[in-house]
Amino acid sequence: MSKARRNDPFAEIYGEFSERLHGDRWQPDVDVLETEQGVTVRAEIAGIRSEDLHVTVDGQVLRISGVRRTSEPPDAVRLHQMEIATGPFERRVRIPVAFDRDGVTAHLAEGFLTISLPKRSASRRTVKIER
Repeated sequence: MSKARRNDPFAEIYGEFSERLHGDRWQPDVDVLETEQGVTVRAEIAGIRSEDLHVTVDGQVLRISGVRRTSEPPDAVRLHQMEIATGPFERRVRIPVAFDRDGVTAHLAEGFLTISLPKRSASRRTVKIER
C-alpha cells in the first residue's frame, strides 16, 4: 500500500475506488482516441440506463453526466464490500481537435458509452478576386 493510501481515511472503506471520487460525485474511466475521420470517446458506465445519462458539448469540452442507481437487493442485511460507485457522476473531456458539433453521435452498449465526434472538414473554397 502506498504512503498516500495509508494516509487516506477513506481507503479502507472505499478501497481503490477512493481515487475516483471528487466531492460528492464519481468519475467514470474514459478513453479518447483520434482517427483520420474524428475523435472517439469511450466511457465505462456499466449499469447506467440511457434515461439517466446526459451528453453535452460546450465549445471544445465534452461533458458526460448522469446517475447510477443503487441495485442492492431490498432484503440485504449487511454490506460487506462496496466498490461499484452509485449516485451522480460527471466527466469533462477537452477535445484537442476541431470537430463538427452537429455531427456528434452517442451510442450506449455493453456498459460503454461511445461518442463519435467527426473532424471538421477542411473544405476548399475558391475566393473570387474583385476588379
